[in-house]
Amino acid sequence: MTAVTEFVDAAAEAVDDGVVADAIETTPEDAVDAPDNAADAAGEDRIAALVDALDAVAAGIDGLSLDPDDDAETIAALLEATDALNAGLDDAEEWDDLETHEQLRAQGYYDVLGHYKDFPVEWAALKEHESRGNVDMILLALDALQSDFMERHCLEALERMGKRGKTEASLEELLGRAGKRDQFAIRILGTMAATEAAETLIEYVDEDSNPQLQKATFKTLGEIGAADAVGPLAEKLTMENDQVRPYAARALGLIGDTRAIEPLANALEEDDDDDVRAAAGWALRQIGTREALEAVAEYADERSFVVQTEAEKAQAALDAAATPA
Repeated sequence: MTAVTEFVDAAAEAVDDGVVADAIETTPEDAVDAPDNAADAAGEDRIAALVDALDAVAAGIDGLSLDPDDDAETIAALLEATDALNAGLDDAEEWDDLETHEQLRAQGYYDVLGHYKDFPVEWAALKEHESRGNVDMILLALDALQSDFMERHCLEALERMGKRGKTEASLEELLGRAGKRDQFAIRILGTMAATEAAETLIEYVDEDSNPQLQKATFKTLGEIGAADAVGPLAEKLTMENDQVRPYAARALGLIGDTRAIEPLANALEEDDDDDVRAAAGWALRQIGTREALEAVAEYADERSFVVQTEAEKAQAALDAAATPA
């Protein structure tokens, strides 16, 4: 903020009367004696005042129609003020970076490091925290290190950890991202078997305009065994997109609810896409009741190899069940 304040003052002085004094007030009156518990609000007011001041300076300069020859001194002063602003902002960014690393150090993020070969060191530490199951440190890095590289590696670490990575804090983080339709977060919730995500994800089942979101959602609903999703998923067995229908079938198989037997059997019989039919057959085998297995086994002479394979496996399961121990 100091760099911006100094720029506003220098630029206003350079253009003399080109800027109205009241328009470049960088410290709101309400913020001068603000109580401690109003610090955040005061900070926001200060930022707003600085933005208004910068706008006022820009408008004032535009209104002067400076001449390269006649106003050379004024232009030079403005350029000097601009250079000082850029330098100040760069220094502030470097300080912020230093603050982040110092914060991580103070909270013990780097304490796990001995000899390491991966760079940056934050990544090396992340790998060690993953191996030790330190979910809180992974979340600390995810929050503090604002880079796409580290964000991806933090989320991949949580995905690999699966159920080990499921804590109250990690659930809160991932559910927040899932609420914004983040497919990576949705996928991780599946590996965690996070039943808490069911309510949010069921809302996405009908997102036919976003098939990638549907695929991620269906898979996770299956992995978490969301019984409330059986009806909505069963309806998707007849949706137009034949790239998504198999995901609906497999999700129903993972959930394993017998209510899905009839719609899956219908898909196996009527769908014109062999991949969908095979997925329906696989799902029925996962449900595993006699009724479900018989619905698949009758296709043992099927022309489609993938459907025939599912039928043969279903028949084998029926034969095994019928054989005395």
